[in-house]
Amino acid sequence: EAAAEARRLLASGVLANNAQLDQDEDGNWTIQGDPTEGAFLVAQHKLDGVTERVSWFERDAEAPFDSDRKMMSVLSHWDDRQRVFAKGAPDVLLERCVEEQVGREQRPLTEERREEISQVVVELSEQGYRTLGVAWRHADDDDPDDFDESAERDLVWVGVVGIIDPPREEAAQAIKEAHRAGIKTVMITGDHPVTAARIAADLGIVDEGAGQEGAPEAVTGRDLENLSDEELTDVVRRTNVYARVSPEHKLRIVDALQADRQIVSMTGDGVNDAPALKSADIGIAMGITGTEVTKEAGHMILGDDNYATIVAAVRQGRVIFDNIKKFIRYLLSSNMGEVATVFLGVVLGSFIGLADPGNPGATVVPLLATQILWINLVTDSGPALAMGVDPEIDDVMSRKPRRYDDRIIDNHMWARIIGTGLVMGVISLLIYDLSLPGGFLSGLEHLAGTDEQLAVARTTVFTALVMMQLFNALNSRSDLGSAFSHLFTNKWLWISLAGATIAQVAVVEVPFLQAAFGTTSLDWVHWAVAVGAGVAILAYEEIVKAVRRAVAR
Repeated sequence: EAAAEARRLLASGVLANNAQLDQDEDGNWTIQGDPTEGAFLVAQHKLDGVTERVSWFERDAEAPFDSDRKMMSVLSHWDDRQRVFAKGAPDVLLERCVEEQVGREQRPLTEERREEISQVVVELSEQGYRTLGVAWRHADDDDPDDFDESAERDLVWVGVVGIIDPPREEAAQAIKEAHRAGIKTVMITGDHPVTAARIAADLGIVDEGAGQEGAPEAVTGRDLENLSDEELTDVVRRTNVYARVSPEHKLRIVDALQADRQIVSMTGDGVNDAPALKSADIGIAMGITGTEVTKEAGHMILGDDNYATIVAAVRQGRVIFDNIKKFIRYLLSSNMGEVATVFLGVVLGSFIGLADPGNPGATVVPLLATQILWINLVTDSGPALAMGVDPEIDDVMSRKPRRYDDRIIDNHMWARIIGTGLVMGVISLLIYDLSLPGGFLSGLEHLAGTDEQLAVARTTVFTALVMMQLFNALNSRSDLGSAFSHLFTNKWLWISLAGATIAQVAVVEVPFLQAAFGTTSLDWVHWAVAVGAGVAILAYEEIVKAVRRAVAR
């Protein structure tokens, strides 16, 4: 008797159905159409080996599924008898039923039986099952040409099925990672509120216990209809689960989140999801199950229909944005070092021994134009490009999302750029002062003859600036983290640094390049000073980051 009841229930659900179960040449089965509808076909196939809808019934008309009434129905005939078969949300379908099928008989559907059926639905929902009710009635007098939702009346309740679609194993971890990154995950579904709350609790969208007795359940579409726009804005701040919603409700939820100055990403696969996807800041259409309408409405298409892929994309996006900030910080701070060196050298030239002997009262420039161009060519090209492919250095998913009006170069970044540039300029001028007679400091000028002192000093500062900018590339990889963290994870950066170093040695030591760039050979002491300048800028940034980390803690 139980098997007969199951067959009757599945047969009715298969008739009110548009999916197909196909088998390819290798014997593999695939579902064509909605997976929920396909579940009826799979269950019927497992029970009786049937792979097609009940062949002796022919469909005459259909009232397609509608998210507002949450059900569908078909008009079918067998010989000279017509019947309506319907399936949909159990609570909605029960309201349209007046009898129930018990064996081969139809009995009046009493209030007591309605409560018992509703309790079964709740119990299945608490276990995470999606529930669908199935019903039918005789319809000999119905006209197929006028068949619509008005025919969904006086139905005979057949039963309820529980369908479970287990979340992917990586979904819960992805949601946890999204939460850690300050991203709020919201479930919006047409399922029963208890089912939605149970699945949301399993995935970590809401706290464990949601959907159980005494615990808060999902906000339903009916609840939303009673809220004003101002009240809804307050609700969306503290709600993560919505159930039994219509497309209009989805659109209102998106608009309310945006009104609360939130950046909203919406996923969807059905035609009815298109308005919400189009309204969201980022509409994500499902690439496998999504309809063409949804894909056209979305801003991007998710190829594997996997939420974890969205979270992975967020991580990658943050890494890319970090890399953009890295080379902006690197380029501007390095260029600021050149500007500070030339500007301060001209302004303070008379104090540090840069007086022009052939023009009393004038000073010589610290760097030649060709040398400045060389610095930009060597340091701004390879290392900066290598930062564009830098792997994740900081834990980007531990940060809260940026405000939509945040600037790429904020006040803190400007302070870092200007501070590092000024330190480079000061170090350069100290080296000048050490390398030239007069000024505040002395010590290196005796290493060169009088005629060579300016050339040696200028070459030393030129080389020191290059070294400081190359070391600054290591500093710029992280805003807070030490340069020694993940030091060797970017091989392209090290290749570019090695290439730039070799090129600088060539410019200083190769005769025909010396003539082109106004340089002269340096002894090991001046080379040590130049490299020491690079180490000094590295140490300066390490101290600044250490202080900022301490303040943050």
